[in-house]
Amino acid sequence: MLKKRIIPCLDIKDGTTVKGINFEGLRNAGNPIELAKKYENEGADELVFLDITATIEERKTFVELVKEIAKELSIPFTVGGGISTIEDVRKLLEAGADKISINSSAVKNPQLISDLSKEFGSQCIVVAIDTKLINHSDWIHVKGGREITDLKTLDWAKKVEELGAGEILLTSMDGDGTKNGFDLRITKLISENVNIPVIASGGAGNMADFENVFNKTKATGALAASVFHFGEVKIQDLKSELKSKKIAIR
Repeated sequence: MLKKRIIPCLDIKDGTTVKGINFEGLRNAGNPIELAKKYENEGADELVFLDITATIEERKTFVELVKEIAKELSIPFTVGGGISTIEDVRKLLEAGADKISINSSAVKNPQLISDLSKEFGSQCIVVAIDTKLINHSDWIHVKGGREITDLKTLDWAKKVEELGAGEILLTSMDGDGTKNGFDLRITKLISENVNIPVIASGGAGNMADFENVFNKTKATGALAASVFHFGEVKIQDLKSELKSKKIAIR
């Protein structure tokens, strides 16, 4: 059985870490390099860096910032935002990323998932899925959650696995930043219907939320931002708590 992973996320805008609620109302959460160091020291299992406006602004991820952060890390480091070509991925891997995350570009061109997987190996290709419940159905959103697509979430999740994705980063837009707990319904649905690891994201508010997502779904990782950035949950304490509840944690 895969041991569960605790994964802080750095949402980057204009070179600084930000956090919002339901993908809106962003506020400053600190220096990404300092936060990366902090999470490495606190025992995070992985770190995710998402350049959240790269796609909307039609530019590439900040490669220099990725290099600076990678220097501070020995844990696996996933980078996403504005990635649309094999060359983009090569640059980020050379800058120190271990995995890359694609979202809008994968929806626009699903073949990209297969191309990247063949070139770099599926273990390094994460497909990020931003999903929202509308009229009793789950729909994929792109461009930082600004644009709805005609793709149903479960269909797309199965498709990305088929195309060669090694992992899914599943963000519930309804839960994002609310601290009301992970969206157990959608996380359970997706994690039980694919055979690749699923990271739950969106809504973590306290330690019990992590316990719930690991006990009630097949998610192998839980990603959070604000509860870690603003010191509401300490990673070492969280891991101790989960271990005491007999959850196999890294």
